[in-house]
Amino acid sequence: MTTSLQFIKVESFTTHSGTQFADLSLSYQTFGKPLGTAPVVLVNHALTGNSNVTGEGGWWSDLIGPNKPIDTHRFTVLAFNIPGNCFDGLSIDKYQEFIAKDIAVLFLNGLNQLKIEQLYAIIGGSLGGGIAWEMVLIDPSITENLIPIATDWKSTDWLIANCRIQEQFLENSSQPIHDARMHAMLCYRTPESFKQRFDRTENEQLGIFNIESWLLHHGKKLQERFQLSAYKMMNQLLKTIGFDASYRDVGELTKIEANIHIIGVDSDLFFLANENRETYKSLVKQKSNVHYHEIKSIHGHDAFLIEYDQLEAIVSPIFKRAKIAA
Repeated sequence: MTTSLQFIKVESFTTHSGTQFADLSLSYQTFGKPLGTAPVVLVNHALTGNSNVTGEGGWWSDLIGPNKPIDTHRFTVLAFNIPGNCFDGLSIDKYQEFIAKDIAVLFLNGLNQLKIEQLYAIIGGSLGGGIAWEMVLIDPSITENLIPIATDWKSTDWLIANCRIQEQFLENSSQPIHDARMHAMLCYRTPESFKQRFDRTENEQLGIFNIESWLLHHGKKLQERFQLSAYKMMNQLLKTIGFDASYRDVGELTKIEANIHIIGVDSDLFFLANENRETYKSLVKQKSNVHYHEIKSIHGHDAFLIEYDQLEAIVSPIFKRAKIAA
């Protein structure tokens, strides 16, 4: 069972910066079992993603669906749209007033309005995983399992620097989405990935290298389907994961009650695997229910959307353990 977009009204919302919104709309979709009849899995989308996680046009259909690792015959799958991503037709102009924690608060508000007291799992990649970390830091008992993929609990200096360059493109370029996306693709892949795919070959028709035509293609493709205000909003959130408490160290994560399954990518140039390894090494000294898994790939950050066999092998056991009432 798949639902069309539904909306929750969040009244009198104040961001971390102190900006007040009389009301905000939080849109969502559900898939699989009806709410209230099965364990709920919350899926948080990445920068250009949305609530359509499976089925026709679903961006994570390899992982979610009937008889897939996250089996919609067994679970209710819930996905919110990050406000301002424009998938629901709603934009936010004051994007700089938001940080990732604000979205976590909004998602928790949405769960409360849907009368969901606990989730079986929160899973998300990249920005979505960062928001998942924020949610469990606010409410340490909200989920039985936390599965952040190719992400981190904080924005590093390296990530913030790249987001700043992205913002410069978005504010100053004559083709802001196009040019920002071209730069972003260098963060999402690796030199080895490019060499394997292109190996300095040329596009004779265009008279340029194939890597150049590939970058131009991705810039054009996103420009055709994404809104500038949405890109600005998502970029702002990406650089502010863990922003509200810059003094916070990894020790605060020990208050999380969920089983934590950190999934890194060994070649990730955006959210470095070593950062995830260090988080795991620190947490495992104090928590027995924290685990680290690593996707092996030459493809970098985007491996969480490419290496589905590896991802399936990691997450399937987590969801098979769920006790489903008859």
